[in-house]
Amino acid sequence: MSAPRVIAVAPGSAAERGGIETGDEILALNGEVPRDIIAYRLLADEAELTVDISRGGLALQLELHKAPGEPLGAEIESALFDQVRTCDNHCEFCFIYQLPPGMRQSLYLKDDDYRLSFLYGNFTTLTRFTEADLERVVTERISPLHVSIHATDPEVRALMLRNRRGASSLRWLRALLDHDIEVHGQIVVCPDRNDGAWLDDTLAGVLDQFPELASLCVVPLGVSRFNSESAMRPHTPAEAEAVVRIVEDWQEVFLGLMGRRLVFAADEYYLLADRPFPSAETYEGFPMHEDGVGMARTFELEFSGAVATPTGVATGFFAWVDGAPPEGYRAPRSAPRSASASSDGSHPVQLRPSARAPIGVLTGPYGSAILRPLIDSLGRADVRIIEVENQYFGGNTAVAGLLTGPDLARVLVEQPEGHRYLLPDVCLSQGRFLDGSTPEDLPRPVEIVATDGIALRAALETR
Repeated sequence: MSAPRVIAVAPGSAAERGGIETGDEILALNGEVPRDIIAYRLLADEAELTVDISRGGLALQLELHKAPGEPLGAEIESALFDQVRTCDNHCEFCFIYQLPPGMRQSLYLKDDDYRLSFLYGNFTTLTRFTEADLERVVTERISPLHVSIHATDPEVRALMLRNRRGASSLRWLRALLDHDIEVHGQIVVCPDRNDGAWLDDTLAGVLDQFPELASLCVVPLGVSRFNSESAMRPHTPAEAEAVVRIVEDWQEVFLGLMGRRLVFAADEYYLLADRPFPSAETYEGFPMHEDGVGMARTFELEFSGAVATPTGVATGFFAWVDGAPPEGYRAPRSAPRSASASSDGSHPVQLRPSARAPIGVLTGPYGSAILRPLIDSLGRADVRIIEVENQYFGGNTAVAGLLTGPDLARVLVEQPEGHRYLLPDVCLSQGRFLDGSTPEDLPRPVEIVATDGIALRAALETR
């Protein structure tokens, strides 16, 4: 287990008053060694703190005094100080197995860690969950959690996870709900595996066994060009239509019996089936917004000015890896900024386009389908959608969050110079694309815009 390292100290904070400095390693708080940011913050809430640190190899002990609940004010570089609990399932549809070679190593790590579920919204199958984990979750109220269900039939679930513990691990879901832990569920639907009658069976199982779920999203599997599982394929439009129909039928059932719809289909299904998105009220507060459920409708509301604040924070894929902030998916991703080529000799200098220059909005095929009618409604000839086909991952990869530098560069090099190019921040993690490149590597300067309708509208009105 590595000691958490301080990367920033807030001016005037208890940490600064007590002598903590950037670069210090926190060895213990009041004699206890924290194993993650969750334990660290619980310990740091104490009013009287004895902090054991290592500074340049020298062990020091600091005494801190602060008001109860006052933040310590020392920012830590990562969320977990011990090892990430890796996944021992072998799901046919796992996107990690479908990644191209040559990406940074941390992206190939499959996690099944309930702490990352809490911090970043990652989904856990609970196949590695234990009694000790349950005790900690309940005692420390580590909530909400996010659980991959996929099927409630034990045999079907075990087959889908390729793990015999998949047949029994949903007992932990029942235990979490029994202790009033908020849980959001997910069903990844795979053609000929858990769709059709099996999806009906799973939703019936949820009603019977897990009606206390906070929400449940039904999402399609992703298939890249590196997929090696011959049975895994994208949905056909007819299959997407069938999934939407099943979900909407069960929404009526849940609404009638429980007073809420509970289950929601991902936006991708409506796009694939060429069906209009449900009304905003249907989404009941958009509890699964971060999983691509209702994003199109909220974007429309934001863009039109019907709401004053964004619905959620877009996180992108693998947002938790490589030193992601301890605040997880709740943290702001980035402030809108302009990224242009550097002048250190590694890139040619490029002048920032005029605020009145024509605008190109970069996005993937799904984003294009959602944004195009919104942009058209403005009646502006100077704004256009630039749809970027994802050749890097290939397959049915069509979301903006998986755009990479090579695909953006291939498209941008064909675009005129001097225009403004807007890029959603959802495709960046710590300032980098998934392939490791940065916006500064692109052949045209781009403006990084928060992935919500309010930010896009504001960027378009900057003249």
